[in-house]
Amino acid sequence: MKLKFIIFSLALAATGIIAQAVNPSFNVASYNLRNKNAVDDAAGNGWERRCPYVANLIRFHDFDIFGTQEGLNVQLEDLKKALPGYDYIGAGREDGKKEGEYSAIFYSTDLFEPVEHGDFWLSETPDRPGLGWDAACVRICTWGKFRHKPSGREFLFFNLHMDHVGTTARVESAKLIKRKIDELGSELPTFLTGDFNVDQHSPSYATITEGGTLLDSHDVADFVYQNNGTFNNYRTDGFSESRIDHIFVSPNVHVNKYGVLTDTYRTIEENSAPQKTTDAPAELKITTVKARTPSDHFPVKTVVELR
Repeated sequence: MKLKFIIFSLALAATGIIAQAVNPSFNVASYNLRNKNAVDDAAGNGWERRCPYVANLIRFHDFDIFGTQEGLNVQLEDLKKALPGYDYIGAGREDGKKEGEYSAIFYSTDLFEPVEHGDFWLSETPDRPGLGWDAACVRICTWGKFRHKPSGREFLFFNLHMDHVGTTARVESAKLIKRKIDELGSELPTFLTGDFNVDQHSPSYATITEGGTLLDSHDVADFVYQNNGTFNNYRTDGFSESRIDHIFVSPNVHVNKYGVLTDTYRTIEENSAPQKTTDAPAELKITTVKARTPSDHFPVKTVVELR
């Protein structure tokens, strides 16, 4: 009887290993880090304060591979140091090297290796830095063809930050992304993450999803956990149904879970003071403090499976 139980247990374990090899599952996320700047420093939301909370959020929620937006080179290096076992690909949007904001892709080096990767600009001349259409800022997209080490499966991952002003630029950028997907391997499972600066009701969003080559992970997930929109403006007392940070997937990606993670942290300020408590143990001490968000965007996380 004991031998049968051991054989049965081994068979179950082998079945799980085979299933993971055939249909590997991992966590994909998108996170606008908010660029390092003096205005945030003065308001108590400086990068040096926020970075440990950003890193711990990523580690606790097990982001395996994720797109970031707005991060400057110094921020990405700080984050890499705070995330042992992760590396990133990407380039600064101003010169294709280290100047300006990145749309970097971080990944677990235990799980993934980049087979190929590169960058292109969201403009009429995608092979070099420059403004596109009616955009207010230079915008870049980083892409990678990754191999999932445990299974050997490959997939494409694109990450971007669309313009916050140019309506034409956003629509044309969406068209450009879809052309790039066709060029680089439309038969592969594909992810597109980013801050799109529009919600689910906009023309550029419709351009991405029309035709069915890319699907909003929010709409096709088996389970959705969303208590708020994805932009918070560093406020903890606001609510929105608008999602401007998205994770799009190709039809050969199954989305098990989708979530907008509204984690916050607390800081002691000059006006912090003890609170009076009722119906609680005498030893319990609570202080009135300032609730803050690690970025002015909430991260989006999905649990996916490659079919």
